[in-house]
This record gives sequence, structure tokens and C-alpha cells, in this order.
Amino acid sequence: MSASSRPQVQKLATLTGHRDCVYTLSGGADEATFYSAGADGLVASWNVLDPQANGLLVAKMEKSVYALRYLPARQLLVIGHNFEGVQVIDLQHRQLVHATALPPLAIFDLAYSEAAQRLFVALDDGTLAVLRATDFSLEKLLRVTDKSLRCLALHPTRPELAIGSSDTTVRVLDVHTLETLHTLPDATNSVFTMAYSPDGRYLLAAGRDAHLRRYDAATGYTLADTVVAHMFTINHLTFSPDGRFLATCSMDKSIKLWESDTLRLLRVVDRARHAGHGTSVNKLFWSGQQNRLVSCSDDRSLAVWELTLADS
Repeated sequence: MSASSRPQVQKLATLTGHRDCVYTLSGGADEATFYSAGADGLVASWNVLDPQANGLLVAKMEKSVYALRYLPARQLLVIGHNFEGVQVIDLQHRQLVHATALPPLAIFDLAYSEAAQRLFVALDDGTLAVLRATDFSLEKLLRVTDKSLRCLALHPTRPELAIGSSDTTVRVLDVHTLETLHTLPDATNSVFTMAYSPDGRYLLAAGRDAHLRRYDAATGYTLADTVVAHMFTINHLTFSPDGRFLATCSMDKSIKLWESDTLRLLRVVDRARHAGHGTSVNKLFWSGQQNRLVSCSDDRSLAVWELTLADS
């Protein structure tokens, strides 16, 4: 990749309306609408193509929300309602269609497997809750570790679920049998975020130790690269829909853009350079719509960024 193809970044809008820290985002890469939630319990929808428009209230939860999962094919939004369980909103009719009580714990992540017809829920006590996709009823509670389960990632083609935990370990499970296939102990602190590359070749993991680790999923999850990526905790990482780029965000208030093949740092997006967030950046959503990246923060706001390539 030439120097001229480093993405240029422009802030299009700051989205306000949340009354407290915004923790999570979800959406479909090929759709304009995306969703946010956080400490205020408000779940809102926004339009990435019309970032000046106000958000719309989708739901109001009694307690905070750390995890959302949008299911495009079913037009459902799954909400991890902390200490209450999982709630499912029918987006067409804007109504609650399922509510599943779980142990009264924080819910840190959600992953939906079409292949296994299951929704996986990461709980604060180290339990993986397994819900049936048909009606979101509870199928099983599987104790994975005695520390928090912080993040989940599904392989795009193989029946494998990666689980990152506060016990510093990544485990890869079979989505059907729930047997542990691989254990990756390389992190030195909590693993907060993971993502498979769109082609399924690599699993990337990061967290409190501020290191970005890349595992080769094609060779039994051998550790391929380690990069000191941020000054403080990496809260989230995500690939661009075309797989060319990787974005990370951190408690150090910055967003960083990387070339996904080489893990070469391409751009730092922060307050000084781009009028970025003033506090921890918690989550990212990368839309395929005009290559726009959305971030959310403890500063109660969301930001919409447009990325353009100088040679495109």
C-alpha cells in the first residue's frame, strides 16, 4: 500500500442525546441505520448517511447496556440488559418480542450463530449463556472460567466461537458441542475485544495490556504478530467491511487505523488532530455505507467519521 493510500479522516458529526457513557454500537455494514446504548439504558437508532439527523429512541432499559447485536435477516435487535437478561426488539414494529431472564450479572457481549442456531451471551461471572435462536429461550449455562467473559467472536466460515476473558485467556470453542478446541494464554491482562478477519484467516485480540495480537486461525491459532498498539486499554477492534483496514479504540481517547495485512499504523484519530473524543473511546461500528466509521465514548457522544483514500 502506497503512502498516498493512507486514509484521510474527516469528522462529519457529533451525535448527542445519551445522558451518560455510551458503551456499545451495532448495525449492518450494508445498511444506513445503526444502534447505540450505554449507561443511561437508552437504546437509540441513527442514520450513518444523515448524521445531522437526531437519533430515535428504540427502547428504554431500567439498567445499563454493554452489548447490542443487530440481526439483519430477522430485523431484530438483541439487547444485553445488565442484571436483567436478554431482551429482543422487533425493529419493524418497535416492540419487545422476547425477554429471557439470566443470572443477575453484567452482560459484556453477544454473538449470534446462524450455523448453530444459537445466541451466545458473555456473563460477568465467567458463564457462557447459550440461547436458542428460534425463541431466545435458555438452552444452557456453561461455566467457562471464574473470571468475567468479556468478548465473543464467531469465525466467518468455521463453526468456532472465540471467547476472551478477564483471566487473560482466549478460548476457541466448537459452536455445536461447546468443547474447547484451542486455548490461547498470551495476553497479560483482560481480553476485552476480538474479531476475525473477514476472510477467516486471522483472529485478532486485544484488551487491558494495550497489545494487539494476531493469531493464524489456519494453523491452529499460532501467534503470528504482537503490536503495542495503544497507551492504555484497547476497548474494541473492528475490520472495515472490505477487510483492507482495521480500527482500534482505546481508553487513551484515540482511534487508530491500521493496514490489516501488515498491521502498519496508518492514522491516529484523536482530539488534537481531528476533534475526537475527550474521554475513553468504547466501541466502533464500521459501515460499508460510504466507508463511514462510528465511535462512541464515555463523553456521552457518538462521532461519525468519513474515510477517503487519496488515490481512490
